Order: sequence, then C-alpha cells, then structure tokens
Amino acid sequence: MTPAWINSPEAVDDPLQRGERAVQWLRRLKHPKNPELGHPFKLDPWQEQVIRRIYGPRHEDGSRVVRRVVLLLPRGNRKTSLAAAINLLHLIGPERQPGNLIVSAAAAREQAMELFNETALIIENDKRLMKHMQVREYTSTIRFPAHRSRYIAVASDGKVQHGKTPNVVIADELHAWHGAAGQRQWEALDSALVKVPGTLMIVASTSGRGQENLAWQTVDYAMKVQKGEIDDPATLPVIFMAEPEDDYQDESVWFATNPGLEFGYPDIAGFRDKARKARHSPFELDSFLQYNLNRWLDQSTSPFVEMHTYDQGDHPVDLEELDMVQAPAWLGVDLSKNEDLTCVVAAWRDGDDGYQVHPWFFCPEDNLRDRGGRHGVNYVAWAEQGHIIPTPGNTVDLRAVEAHIRELCARFNVREVAFDPTYGRTMMADLDQDGIPVTEFRQGWVTMAPAVKELERAILGGRFKHGGHPVLRWNFENIQLHVDPAGNRSFHKGKSGNKIDGAVATAMAVARAAAGETQFITEAPWFEDDMFLA
Repeated sequence: MTPAWINSPEAVDDPLQRGERAVQWLRRLKHPKNPELGHPFKLDPWQEQVIRRIYGPRHEDGSRVVRRVVLLLPRGNRKTSLAAAINLLHLIGPERQPGNLIVSAAAAREQAMELFNETALIIENDKRLMKHMQVREYTSTIRFPAHRSRYIAVASDGKVQHGKTPNVVIADELHAWHGAAGQRQWEALDSALVKVPGTLMIVASTSGRGQENLAWQTVDYAMKVQKGEIDDPATLPVIFMAEPEDDYQDESVWFATNPGLEFGYPDIAGFRDKARKARHSPFELDSFLQYNLNRWLDQSTSPFVEMHTYDQGDHPVDLEELDMVQAPAWLGVDLSKNEDLTCVVAAWRDGDDGYQVHPWFFCPEDNLRDRGGRHGVNYVAWAEQGHIIPTPGNTVDLRAVEAHIRELCARFNVREVAFDPTYGRTMMADLDQDGIPVTEFRQGWVTMAPAVKELERAILGGRFKHGGHPVLRWNFENIQLHVDPAGNRSFHKGKSGNKIDGAVATAMAVARAAAGETQFITEAPWFEDDMFLA
C-alpha cells in the first residue's frame, strides 16, 4: 500500500502558494548530517509531495484543508527529519503564528528527545536560526521569543498535557503508546486541537502489533481514507505498507514500501542482509516485516493462527435462529481469579464439518477501567456495546456467571458444560445437582493439545464462524503458542499478561462439540492427573 499521488506529475492544488512557500523555505535550511557542500536540508521529491499536500489545499476562506496527517513509514526513511522540518515551519517558518505552541509526544522521554534533538541539531548548526532561538535541553523546550512561540517535547507516560492549547501536535511512534497513560495523553492532546482554528495533528510512526489499541484505530481509519473507502479531505494518509500477500524477498516490494530507498536510504546492503537472516529465523522475519516493510503484525510473536485468516470467520452468528436454538450446543467455561475476565463460549456444529461460536465475557464493574487500561484496551466501551457483561463490585460475581449458564441451558439445547475444575468445582457441583450436564476439562497438554488441533483445523479450513466479536478476537490475538518436545501445542498468555480466556473457552467448547456424544478423553481408564505438564 502506497499513496497513489506520491509520484504523480500532476500539480498539487495550491491556490495561495502556501505549499510552494513551505517547500522553498525548507530548502534554505541546513542539516549537518548532509555531506553535500553547504550541508543543505535535502527535501527529496516524495517528501516535497507530502509538504505540498499538507500546506497547499485551502478552503474558500483560506484555511488549510488538511488537519490530520498519518505518516506511516518503515524505519530509516527519515521520518524524524521530516517531522523536525514541519516543527520548524510552525515555530519560526512561514507557518508560524504569534504565541504558537507545538507539542511533540512519544512513548517515553528517550524517544521524545529524538525529535527534539533533530530539531535542535538543525537550529544549532545554522547561525541564521540560532540567533533567534533559545534551545533548552533540560526542559525539552525550544523558544522563538520574538513571537512568544515555543516547542516542547513530552512523553506519553509522563505528565498529561491537560490545559495546554497546542497549534500543532506531533505524535511520534504512536504504536508504542501503551496502556492507560498513553490513552490519557492522546485524549488530552487530541481534544485540545479543537480549541483554536487551523490546528494540525501529525501522527508519525512505524507499524505496530495487534488491533485492539490506539495506534491501530488511528491507522485503520487512515488506511480506509487512503483506499477511498472513507471521504475525509481533512485527513491526509501517507501510508507505506507491504501487503500480507507481498513477497518479502522481492526487492521491488522493498522499494515500493520504502520511498527513501530510491535516494540511498535506508541502506540497501543492510536490507539484503536482514532479508537473508529472515529466511532462517522467525524472529528476524517478524522484525523485517514490521520495521523494514511496515507490515502491521498480529499481537503475538508466536501466533496460533494469522489474524487475517481468523478474520475470514467474521460471519454473523444469529442466536435467534430456530436452528441455533434447537441444534445441540456445547459450552466451554473459563473461570478467572476474582478480578479478571471470565468467559463462557457456546459452540454449535454447523453441518459442514465446522463450528459456530458465541462468547459471553464477564468482568467486575468496578475494575472495568483499571483492567482495560492495564491491558491497553477499552473495557468500558466494550461493556457499553454489550460485549462484556459487568458484574457488581470489584470481584467476579460467580453467582451471575452461574445464572447465565443456567439461562443458556434453558434457552439452547446444551449437551454439556465443560469446566477446568481449578476454579470450577463448586459451580460444577451446584449445576450437576440440578441435572445440568457438566464435565471436567483440565487445561493441561493432554486435553488442550487435541482441542487446539481441532480449533486450528476449523479456522484454517474456513469452517469457523465467530461473528467478529471484538473481545474474543483480542483474546485470540494475544495467544502465545507453547509447543512441547512431542509437538503438542497449548495456549499461553506470554509475558504481556494479556487475556486469552475467551480463546481457551472456545477451544474447550469446540473440542466437546467435536467429540459430540462420545466418551470424554479424561474418562479413559489410562488417564492420570500426573500426566499433566501444565
């Protein structure tokens, strides 16, 4: 994916010559890293096109059309230099206004200082600029006293910038803004841009991982604008990204997704070296795809299935259909510790050697915001949309979960409810006493390996319908796959601690649906507890 206009010979609409003025001003700057005589600031044709697209188009009243730029580039394409140029355009260049405030924010102070240092480097090596500017590294601030304008670099995990009224915000490496702190900083800066007219938001980033995060939401919207699926002239998407079907060894793909390669950056020899390593190392391949070809990857570094394959099962699952009500159903239940997500998943066989599933997630109401912030997702919004069922208090109300299971058993033709007995013995006993068919499903290698295998077969074969439930998708995206020496596989949440409860419950439900009325594996005479490795 590349902007269709990036190499277009057609002139950019520039009725007031503001785009031309910005380009000419930037060409007069100096950059000490440029070895050419006089160290001119080099603005390559693709960069010039970006500048013209931002500052050229105007409304009838003369105001700028573009208010948000999403610049998604692979590493090494001088994204920081371009952001520094935009910074200076508004701080001391032709886009300056009296009292301007420019804020750049990154995930951590070290990252935030990269753009600050790049901007300072250009200023400090140009006497024409230096005599007008004040650079204060200890406060991460650059001032233009004559206009009382200033630029400040902040970290998304630092002090939230409420109360500020920025004219320009540069969000650097948005994919690294994690958790509640990153979300709060984004909300503070983004909401502040409506305070005054003519503001500009620049999102400058490489690709990240996972889809339940702030960065993906921003990039996904921009991608739809770039593809023409959304009409939004105020958003300028500048997205260079390899497609999933692209051959990562094809050098034409490298040049298409790295606009700087044509002009000598990044280093083509380094590209070839990384591509060779990627052939033999899954870690190197992940790194090459994400950072050098700018592919947006799945959350997990060892995923269960590719998420674009999982997404092929995004077909409606209509719980009101008569066939769904009457057909045999199997429930998988993953009960959590007191304050975490709990999940119940129903699975139906669909007659085509596949399955339809639907999940119900439960979370303590008092913990919605905290838990969502901790995992970098919006539990509150999911609850408002009906994807999470809040239970009163700050611990999971197992009575509410049990009542819901009873309701499902009354509503559907439930043949079996599968529990891991670790947290489920009491509930199992209560349900069993009332004649509801329950069975143990321990989450060890012996039971999970065949469950994982059957679930994988269904997903890869296009025989798994999940209705696009966002919480369930997030759970599948978080899976770290563990493989034992015998090749058996099981799910693990990995070091991130992100939730996989829904994926585990789904595997349980699908496994029991696959078994149907046959004997459960743990009822076999050779089964012993000490066979479990996890």
